[in-house]
Amino acid sequence: MTAAGQLILDEDARIEAVRRFEILDTPPDGVFDRIAAVAARTFDVPIAIVSVVDTDRIWFKAHHGLPDVTEIDREPGLCASAILSAEPWVITDAPADPRAMANPLVAGEFGLRFYAGVPLTTSAGFNLGTICVLDTNPREVTAKEMATLADLADIVVDELELRLSARETVADESRLRRDAEKMASALQASLLPPRPPSIPGMEVASRFLPGERHMDVGGDFYDVWRLAANDWAIVVGDACGKGPRAAAVAALARWSVRASSVHHFEPAKVLSDLNTVLLSESGDDDHFCTVAFGRVELDTCGAWVTLAVGGHPLPMLVRRSGKVEARGVESLPIGMLDEIDPVDDRVGLGPGDALVFYTDGITEARDAHGEQFGDDRLRDVLSLHVGEPVESIISAVIRAATTWTGGPMDDDAALVVVRVPDAADADPQARLTEATGVAVEDLRLPGYPHDTGPPARR
Repeated sequence: MTAAGQLILDEDARIEAVRRFEILDTPPDGVFDRIAAVAARTFDVPIAIVSVVDTDRIWFKAHHGLPDVTEIDREPGLCASAILSAEPWVITDAPADPRAMANPLVAGEFGLRFYAGVPLTTSAGFNLGTICVLDTNPREVTAKEMATLADLADIVVDELELRLSARETVADESRLRRDAEKMASALQASLLPPRPPSIPGMEVASRFLPGERHMDVGGDFYDVWRLAANDWAIVVGDACGKGPRAAAVAALARWSVRASSVHHFEPAKVLSDLNTVLLSESGDDDHFCTVAFGRVELDTCGAWVTLAVGGHPLPMLVRRSGKVEARGVESLPIGMLDEIDPVDDRVGLGPGDALVFYTDGITEARDAHGEQFGDDRLRDVLSLHVGEPVESIISAVIRAATTWTGGPMDDDAALVVVRVPDAADADPQARLTEATGVAVEDLRLPGYPHDTGPPARR
């Protein structure tokens, strides 16, 4: 029934409701079979049916006493007539009842004499079909029997609507999950460069791996961009937590670093600016992130990278000679305390040297026993791939970490690798001019700290 207690007799709308319940031509079901059996036993009749009236047939969802019949033509059908009313439809002696005397079940071999049916009326006011009892002998019915049949009809409808609600809930959840995954994917994409990063005159590769257990967007991010003719920036970071909140912190951190790097050459000052921004956005303890930020300047011998790190895994320097070491100075995470005191670390890269930025999803990946992959294993992997192209280095790290976990890692991970190409036979000044677009004599080259000197040639 509708909210107003009215039956809806629009046949097209009724058929649409039948389709929505997805009941037609479904396999036998113990619940409805038992309801039909209870109806037959209550009336002490040989036949009981739970029917659904389709456009051209009356289909039996359950039938007691009709083992070989699953449907009959809709016209002329007693159930088809019964659904036209909100009230029970009772025929006590069919051959004498003008409503039924021409029905094939009455006039034919079957010899139907008794029919009592109650419509299966949904909460929206559509009669889907009936629950009915039949006999080849005439008989009268009592109010108690009809009340029981009406209760059984309500049970049938309750079961159908419960199943419909469950299907729609599952469908809604699946749709919401798909929508959430699409939104998470789009949000995650917004934390990463729209195209593969590059630094002219250098090899650059990057990779982002979503964690297996997290459907939400993560807080890992990276970016590579050009600041001046001979000045490029690299940032890799990880915002605390998961979901939209972490993504918001990551996005804020990424764009704040971009903005601050225009005004400050020193990476340490950029991280201090970011710390101020995050503290001003929220007083919550979990509104923080870890960051490794570097500025790259090309040199005729290779490149110089100035690093500052805030609570983040220290980048790994992979020398062509085979030496692997962490570079950068450890500092507090960004956005937790007023003073974090990041420190710049300047490192020279010669031909074949690489610098590996990564998030802790790599080193904190755990095996089946809960043991972490760790810094030492990462160093071992990098030492086996000295001098290889950056894509090979990244692939080797990911392969080792996922082998350690036995599959996808639990947490998200991001990696950026930069490497000075092997260019012993190339003209270093031509390389520099091609990369920066500025003649070497007009280019401000990076100065060498007094305790380091220029990058070594190998």
